[in-house]
Order: sequence, then C-alpha cells, then structure tokens
Amino acid sequence: MKTSDIAALLLLGALWGASFLFMRMGADAFGGVALAGMRAIGAAICSIPLLTRSRRAEIRRHWRGIAIVGVANSALPFVLFSFAAQSLPAGVSAISDAIAPLLVTLSGWMLLGEKLGAARFYGLVTGFAGVVWLVVGTTGLGSGHASGWAMAACIGANVCYTFGAHYSQRCLRGVTPMSMATGSQLAAAVLLLPFTAWLWPARTPGLPAWLALLGLAVACTSLAYVLFYGLMTRVGASRSMAVLYLIPAFGVIWGFVFLHEPVTMAMIGGCIVILLGVALTTGLLGRGDRGAAPNNVATEHA
Repeated sequence: MKTSDIAALLLLGALWGASFLFMRMGADAFGGVALAGMRAIGAAICSIPLLTRSRRAEIRRHWRGIAIVGVANSALPFVLFSFAAQSLPAGVSAISDAIAPLLVTLSGWMLLGEKLGAARFYGLVTGFAGVVWLVVGTTGLGSGHASGWAMAACIGANVCYTFGAHYSQRCLRGVTPMSMATGSQLAAAVLLLPFTAWLWPARTPGLPAWLALLGLAVACTSLAYVLFYGLMTRVGASRSMAVLYLIPAFGVIWGFVFLHEPVTMAMIGGCIVILLGVALTTGLLGRGDRGAAPNNVATEHA
C-alpha cells in the first residue's frame, strides 16, 4: 500500500472510531432516536452532490433492496448504538462493533450452509469468548440494568449489520457501492424523519451536542463513506478490511482522551481476543480460509 493509502486507512479508522465518541457526547441531549435520525438526515443531505445521473437511475431500479439495506445497515444500528451511548462508555461500544464479521460467518455457516474451515471455526470460538469477557467485565460500568440493555443494543446493531451484509451480497450484487451507500442513507433518513420529529427533545440541545451531531453526520458518516469506497477502489476490499481492527482502538483512545473514560482489563482483553477471532474468521491469520469472509463486511460500522 502507498503511504497515502495507509494515511487514508488510518483516517478512516479514526473517523469511524470517533463516531462512538460523538454519539456518547450527543445521546443524552438529543435522545437515541432523535440523534440517529439527525445523523441519517445530515448524511443524506451531504450525499446529494454524489447523486450523479447514473447513480440516481441505479437507485431507482433497485430502490426496494437499497431501502432494506438502509434500514438494516443505517437506521436501526444508528438508533441502537445511540441508545447504548446513553449508558456505555464510547470505548466499549466501539469494541462491540468488531463482532459483526463473527456474526456474518456464524450465520452463513448455520443458516446458509457456507463452508467453515478449521481456522474460521477457531476464530468464531475465540471471538465470542472475547465478547463474553467484554460483556461480563463491562456491564458494571453503566448505571444498574441500563448497561446490560445497552450491551444488548450493541449486539442487536451487529445482528442488523449481519442481515444487511448477507442481503446485499445475495440480492444486490450488481449495485455499485457508492449507489448503495447514498441510497441507503436517503432511505434511513426518510424512515427516521417522522420518529425524529415525534421524539424531539423538549429541551433544545446545547452547542456541544450540536457539534457532536455535525461531526457524526458529516465526518463519521458522509466523509467516511467517500474515503472508504475510494480506498476500496485503490487497494481492494480485502486490504480495506484492515479498518475493522482500527475502529475499536480509536474508539477507546478518543473516549479516554476526550471523555476521560477508564480503560479496564476487560476492555483491553476483550478487544484483543475479539480482534484475534476476527483475524481468523476473515482470513488475515490462518491458511486455506483467506478471503472466505464476505467482502462487504468491511462496510459495516457504526
């Protein structure tokens, strides 16, 4: 990889990791649904200049499938992660975001009959052991039962990503990635708009919350998508998947630096074990299973 591509990869990991910081900063002021809705609406507005004539035509041809991906990959995960941000540290949510490739591999094996070699099997076992470590060690970081529900929301968001990955791989193979990205953001914005208006906070959010929302919508969603697909075009999907290993690290770093969140052994240990499992299931480690994981897993993020 060229130095410029490595820099783009690091920037992308930093942006997607920062999404958990911004959600943590804005969730209490906006509420989970309103924050998610404004994020989708802001990202959709930013994506309008990207809607070339060919992309508009492609979105019109596949609008039903793209709308389903918008619900599974954007609308529902945005709401669930924003809800979790009201109780969980940003670093914990960022680490949980790394389990999507594990769920994609597990569901492909159990439900779709995909082959599972030894390396990927051991990767699943290792990765989910890390999830258990993370859940058991961090449910006390929130307030009462709230942190347990927040962890469940994080896992639910990754289940949504899993469905979106399988659906887009099987039903939308011919759709270009940028059309998928812009169309799905538009669909998420349309879906969440009425709920955002209905659940708008009674007290107007302050400037820090609005700045967090701006960073979340413009930088972590719209700009990050452009960076990712440009990177994927230049270096390929498999190399672009390295961003999966950067998101948790940056999420923990931003939470520690800007919010003074504690970094516990459960977070460090769970993160390392989960990423080791992801490395095995995606083929980064091991032989014979390289490239077996769906390439579009790399597009799933918070």
